[in-house]
Amino acid sequence: MKKQTAMKSDWIATAQTLNAALPYLQRYDGATVVIKLGGHAMGSDEGMASFARDVVFMQQTGVNPVIVHGGGPQISAMLERLDIQSTFVRGKRVTDQATVEVVEMVLSGLINKRIVQAINAAGGGVVRAVGLSGKDANLMVCDQADPGLGFVGTPKEFNPEFLRSLHRAEIIPVIAPIGAGRNGETFNVNGDTAAGAIAASLRADRLLLLTDVAGVKNGAGDVVTELTPDQIRAMIEDGTIAGGMIPKVETALDAIEAGVRAVVILDGRAANACLLELYTDHGAGSLIRAAR
Repeated sequence: MKKQTAMKSDWIATAQTLNAALPYLQRYDGATVVIKLGGHAMGSDEGMASFARDVVFMQQTGVNPVIVHGGGPQISAMLERLDIQSTFVRGKRVTDQATVEVVEMVLSGLINKRIVQAINAAGGGVVRAVGLSGKDANLMVCDQADPGLGFVGTPKEFNPEFLRSLHRAEIIPVIAPIGAGRNGETFNVNGDTAAGAIAASLRADRLLLLTDVAGVKNGAGDVVTELTPDQIRAMIEDGTIAGGMIPKVETALDAIEAGVRAVVILDGRAANACLLELYTDHGAGSLIRAAR
């Protein structure tokens, strides 16, 4: 009897949650949401399956999701296995010909297909995902970022209409941050940079940067739930935002300036992080958008 009572309580709580989510389901119907899945946020197979279910739920409730993924830790591990030595300039890896081949192999192959397979499995044959890189259909044409860094690219031209055609076909694109050069080169692109640029080209409603931290923190170490670009710049200036968080917030600022409605930096390791952000009052992580 107690078990039945507990189950009934759970069902009621679930129904109440769905009821409370209705305004947000309506709000994001037809919206384009770009999700950057960082290498550190991919976690276990169970975590990947949970992420995939979230993406399928989003698509089934009217959202047009675009997944852009990283894979820095996995690239480093493969380079070590292959005994390919890396050199660094100002803390950034020099991507020579041997390295860019490994980068493409890991990102476009191993990682990309793992995400695609997880989404397809969660979709039960109804929701489909397809794996791409920036080289496919000229999704992301790049110039060399810095000759001293080798085959590292800066995105310059995009093909957002191809991604929109996939959405019209109810297919979820999963994109590896590999760019096409104008002269046949292959370029490694920072995952956050690629996600921000693709979101801007789509004029996305949201860019979710899933990482391994809870969000942007203030001087006391607390996550700030909502920020404006001016507040971000001030926190960089006074040193509150430092280290690896700087390129993430710079990606956010560039995306907002280019027309993305809002950017959220959140912990991709947390269960149902995307759904909490989109469909609850509480949200998740740090939301960055222009002052109203």
